[in-house]
Amino acid sequence: MDDPVELMKKFYIDESLDTALYSYLSKLEGDPSLKENVKKLSEMEAKHAKFWRDLIEKSGGKAPTVKPSRLRLALIKIIKKLLGTGMVASLLEMGENNAIKKYFDFYKNYKLTDEERTELSRIIVDEIEHERLFYETKKRFNVGNVRDFVLGMNDGLVEILGAVTGLSAVYVYAPRIVGVSGLIVGIAGALSMGIGAFISVRSQRQINESIKERLEILFTVSPERARKEFIDRLIESGLPEEAANQISKELKEDAIVDFLIEEVSENEVRAAFYTGIAYLMGVAFPVLPYFLAKSSIIALPFSVLLAATALGVVGSVISLISGISVRRKVTEMVATGIGAAFLSYLFGRLMEAIFHISAL
Repeated sequence: MDDPVELMKKFYIDESLDTALYSYLSKLEGDPSLKENVKKLSEMEAKHAKFWRDLIEKSGGKAPTVKPSRLRLALIKIIKKLLGTGMVASLLEMGENNAIKKYFDFYKNYKLTDEERTELSRIIVDEIEHERLFYETKKRFNVGNVRDFVLGMNDGLVEILGAVTGLSAVYVYAPRIVGVSGLIVGIAGALSMGIGAFISVRSQRQINESIKERLEILFTVSPERARKEFIDRLIESGLPEEAANQISKELKEDAIVDFLIEEVSENEVRAAFYTGIAYLMGVAFPVLPYFLAKSSIIALPFSVLLAATALGVVGSVISLISGISVRRKVTEMVATGIGAAFLSYLFGRLMEAIFHISAL
């Protein structure tokens, strides 16, 4: 296991940074009710930071000095202006999800007094309540459509990069054939993604409505049974039974329902539109060089470079705002994209060798 004091220091740093972040967001926010909610989040995170600082000092350590990143704050301000409060909430939620899991693990694996264990369980409840606030904010600002846009663009980049890379091995001296083929595949993919998003959102809403209706009936006729289901879900996620029971006692009925089932607030037509358009935008990056270069071999590195740059930028923004590792996220996104392109190129060469097809 990791050194508990070092883990406490990491938790303290995260909570201190979040305190400063939410305080900064509350100053930027113009909506009075949302401004007040974000301010409360900042105060709550400050209490969490104090808990970890006290625990560090009690264990004989010294709490580190924490200074917020100016780059992170500047990015949050830019994204809030360009994409709105909902997108910021969606990205911040990723960091909160990580915090809940880490605190669960610490609760399970490290020695704490009864008082400390009770306080940590309250902090975990706070983090779950954070998720609820983020969900309500995302629902209010239709952030699901921004998510559809990001995912659609990412899919278009990776899939079409793989397609044009594979075709480059066959049509070495006919880059426009590769470019046109990439566009055709891209349009077909955009239609497929749009239809898929439409069906997915509509189906999920229908399923969730059915489950929510069942839970509401269950809370009416047997609230104990509904809370038991909630406790079982927490235990399945790795939380000890004692902590699960404590959280169940402190959360209200509507918070439990929201935890067990996330309401689908997206409009399926809008989700399909955003996904399809974003996919086509992603197609543009790997395809463009094939309309400008004299050969596919010349176009290929520029296609990979443009796609990798776009993936890196998206990954960097997501990482900086959500508080997760920039290097890890960017490496993950770029490596998967480049890896798919490399395998597609090898497959193209294999097809060319087997069937002896090429364009001179």
